[in-house]
Amino acid sequence: NQAHNTGMATRELPELNPLNSSYDVLIVGGGMVGGMLASALACSPEAKAARHPLKIAVLEAARPAEFLPGSKPEYSIRVSAVSVATERMFERVGAWQGVVNRRACPFSEMAVWDGEAGGETRFDAKDIHAGHLGHIVENDVLQLALFEQLEQSDAVSLYCPARLNSFHKDSDGVHVTLDDGRRLSARLLVGADGARSKVRSLAGIDVERFSYPQHALVATIETELEQQSITWQRFRPTGPEAFLPLCGHRASMVWYHDEETVARLEALDDDAFANEMETQFPTELGSIRRVVQRGSFPIAKAHAERYIDDRVALIGDAAHTVHPLAGQGVNLGMLDAAALAEVIQDAVDESRDPGSYKTLRRYERWRRGENALMINVLDGFYHAFKPQPALVQRLRSAALDVANQAKPVKHFLMRHAMGTAGDLPRLAR
Repeated sequence: NQAHNTGMATRELPELNPLNSSYDVLIVGGGMVGGMLASALACSPEAKAARHPLKIAVLEAARPAEFLPGSKPEYSIRVSAVSVATERMFERVGAWQGVVNRRACPFSEMAVWDGEAGGETRFDAKDIHAGHLGHIVENDVLQLALFEQLEQSDAVSLYCPARLNSFHKDSDGVHVTLDDGRRLSARLLVGADGARSKVRSLAGIDVERFSYPQHALVATIETELEQQSITWQRFRPTGPEAFLPLCGHRASMVWYHDEETVARLEALDDDAFANEMETQFPTELGSIRRVVQRGSFPIAKAHAERYIDDRVALIGDAAHTVHPLAGQGVNLGMLDAAALAEVIQDAVDESRDPGSYKTLRRYERWRRGENALMINVLDGFYHAFKPQPALVQRLRSAALDVANQAKPVKHFLMRHAMGTAGDLPRLAR
């Protein structure tokens, strides 16, 4: 790895040979979720205090884009709503300062309303004595902050650029061949390589998939009004509309619509596009000064039939994808990483094999049910706000109003959105 003008000393990777190409855990995918797993196993207080430190390898196709602290490059279009639980994980592995030194926008309120019948619910962090509900952060910033921790860890070998070609298993472990012919071995292989996971495919794990008749149109914009500490989401029959605050006069807008409408909007010039967005989105958000960047992607949900095989585990999008309307995909993946790290570390501390099926089964039981619940909840929101008869619209709107008045319900929902409820891994507590 090369030093990258941040004052960090260059640390050369070891040459591949039979003495140093065998690892305890080999992670395919050094993005946000894979980076968190590696950081949890190498950089967390539990990892540093472990009786048996682990040797970790991470394969990543490309280093995240550079972003020097104090510089202000244009916003990336890909952002995530980082929950309080995810923030805690970043803090515990030493990566959160690398995030806030670059760019992170906290939000303390969420407004959700029915665009047809008018029902509304507002969530405010101060109602549960919290300072904020989360942060909106660029994905590149999250990945880079974790990547820097891994570069500084003696327990981690980063292979970048590197891609998985194949693997086979025997009684000794998993033996991996990279696309350039290099070979590595490990006791456990983890697929953190996204929705089109090669690890999952090579392991023969099937996935149940459903494509929604919607695309998401995403735009980073410059706004007339300085951003408030609030996220907005309005449900309409054509799909939700979301507005996420970034720093200063920047914001991220997401518009879910059918594929034809999204294609038409993408074909507009920037002025016409901005005018269309101003016409459709709530007037409280103010005018758009400039469209910085825009793009679109199809929406699907997917769930792997299982998360594990002997000496193989899946985390993040390799195991599941959800409808993005509540921004929970990244946070679910981070909880996967923290849970798997805890299972691995406990096994090693008890002199058990971290790659055995029995060990990994604990991780699968822990996370698969919780992820399935979130997939179904978000799918339920999608179906509830599709075009409905007038009576259903009124009931739906009334439910939002009732939730707004029922403090125990609001507090329960806020804690779940913050990731502070449920069976949390140690790293997230």
